[in-house]
Amino acid sequence: MSTPAPLQVPPSPGVGVRRKGPKSLPRLPLSAFSPPNTGTSEQFPLAPSPSTVYPATVLDAQVSESNQAFAAAAAIPEVNVEGIVVSLAEKRTEDIPAALESIHSSPSTPPVIAVLVPFSLEDGIPTSTPAYLSGMPPSPASPSSPAAPTIVLSAIYTRFSPSAVAALKWALEQGYSVDLSIETNLRAGEGAWEDLEELLSNAIPEKPRGKIILSNILPPPDDLALPIVKLLTHPTYNAYQSQTAALSLYASLNIKFLPPTWPTDAQVDKKEWKRRIKMYVGPALEAFGYERIIFGSSPSSAAGKPAITSSEWFELARESFAELGTEQEDLDAVFAGNARRVYGAAPSS
Repeated sequence: MSTPAPLQVPPSPGVGVRRKGPKSLPRLPLSAFSPPNTGTSEQFPLAPSPSTVYPATVLDAQVSESNQAFAAAAAIPEVNVEGIVVSLAEKRTEDIPAALESIHSSPSTPPVIAVLVPFSLEDGIPTSTPAYLSGMPPSPASPSSPAAPTIVLSAIYTRFSPSAVAALKWALEQGYSVDLSIETNLRAGEGAWEDLEELLSNAIPEKPRGKIILSNILPPPDDLALPIVKLLTHPTYNAYQSQTAALSLYASLNIKFLPPTWPTDAQVDKKEWKRRIKMYVGPALEAFGYERIIFGSSPSSAAGKPAITSSEWFELARESFAELGTEQEDLDAVFAGNARRVYGAAPSS
């Protein structure tokens, strides 16, 4: 019996023709190492450093001193102040005409585009309208002087009342804008916020001719002893988020971004303040957008004295927005454009 021949395994294809030596790698085209020309790099640019982002101009919407100077302008050369809004809220009623005449007859640099004059909500509808509320005529000594600054009413809100509703409604129907400093205890709970919303819902006409600018809300009164970690879940912060969203539904409502008067016995920790400020700016931006937030360098007169200077506040405010990824156009709106739109035109007769 013969032995069967062993099974022959066929060779792998190409075994006999394999090249000796290193394997040739494929060549990549030069375009693989060049930036694409489809605009991709322009759609996803690197974010600029917050330290280099400045508003093109500043229109300071809250100057409490009558010297009509923005303190940051001298300290920060990048700032071009195009105008200011001067507050006369601490003046007595009988002193207002002389103060207005002084402002109008002595043009300043930067120019005054609006003046805040005191207006009481608790007194209800004025029985007689002061002559200065009709606007400031050109000074007799200089009939060719520029147009008079806009007259804006400056009021303090402490509690809901029918007289406050009547006064605010009258002002808006007459075409006056109202700076409303919120001096009620918003930290007491949602009841204080609801009272404020009730005032607005009853006072704002269906077609208001004037605007409302709220202050002492961004940022609101705060307890610095409460750590940020606990603030995130604190009822006062939750109320701030929800009520800010509710207030934004009123289209004629704007909010001022002013230096806080948070009580502190120690030196201000600017990094800590900036982190806290950004916590309040975030919900405000979600609610009001960049189109209804207005920068000012001084607190509202009733809020007290700030623990930082105007120039320090400008830097904190600018960096807070820049670090949130704010575009140049939006930064310009917050620091100038929105104030120009709200304060730039006098009420029509």
